[in-house]
Amino acid sequence: MVSSASDRPIIGISTYVESAGWGVWNREAALLPTSYVAAVHRSGGIPVLLPVLPDAADVALSSVDALVLAGGPDVDPARYGQRSHPALGPTQPHRDDWEIRLLHAALDRELPVLGVCRGAQIMNVAFGGTLHQHLPELVEHREHQPSPAVFGRSRVKLRSGSRIASVLGEQVDVPCYHHQALDRVAAALDVVGQADDGTVEAVEVAGRRFAVGVQWHPEEDAVDDRLFAALAAAAKEVDGAA
Repeated sequence: MVSSASDRPIIGISTYVESAGWGVWNREAALLPTSYVAAVHRSGGIPVLLPVLPDAADVALSSVDALVLAGGPDVDPARYGQRSHPALGPTQPHRDDWEIRLLHAALDRELPVLGVCRGAQIMNVAFGGTLHQHLPELVEHREHQPSPAVFGRSRVKLRSGSRIASVLGEQVDVPCYHHQALDRVAAALDVVGQADDGTVEAVEVAGRRFAVGVQWHPEEDAVDDRLFAALAAAAKEVDGAA
C-alpha cells in the first residue's frame, strides 16, 4: 500500500481533543500521549496522528496501513440509547462520530485495527453494542481504575485459538485505566478475553484477519510490545498484498 522506503508500515492513531498548554498558549489541541507513538515506533511502524475531522475518514486512511483507536474520554451514552449515569465523565460526541467513521472506513479497506480501552468500547458501540457506564457498581471494586492518573493491573484470560491469544498466550497481566466496559456485546464481535471479575477485556471483529479491541492499555507496558508488533506485522501483510 503506502509503506515507507524502509519498509516500515504507516500506522494511523486517532487523537484526543483537549485544552492543552505550551509556551504562552493554552488552546484546544489535537494531542496524543507519546506512549502510543513510542509503542508503534518500537514495534517497527511509523506513527501518524489522525486529528478529529468533520469528514474525510476514508481519505485520511488512504495513506496508512493500519489504524489504532486510542483511549480517551467516555463515549456519549446517547450513541447506544442510554441516559447519562451520574458518574459519567465528559464526553466528546464529535470524536465518537469521527472514530466510528474511521473504524468502518478501515474495515472497508481491510486494514488491521487495534482499539485501545475507549477504542474497544467504540468498536462495540459502532456495531450496536452497549457499555457499563460505571464499572465499580457492577464489580464492586476499583482495581480497574484505582485513582486519578494511576494505572491498575488486571489478569486477563484469553480464549485459546483467538487471534490475540496467538500473540499473547492464554493469560496476561496488563495495565488498565477505565471505569467503563463493554456490556451487551455486539453480534459482530467475539469476546476472546475476560478479567477475573468477568469484565470483557478483549474482542475481535468476527471474520477479520486483525481487528482487535482490548480494554487495557498495551502502550503503557514498555517491556511488552507484542500486540503493537502484531499490528505492524499485519499491516505489512496488507502492504505486501497491495
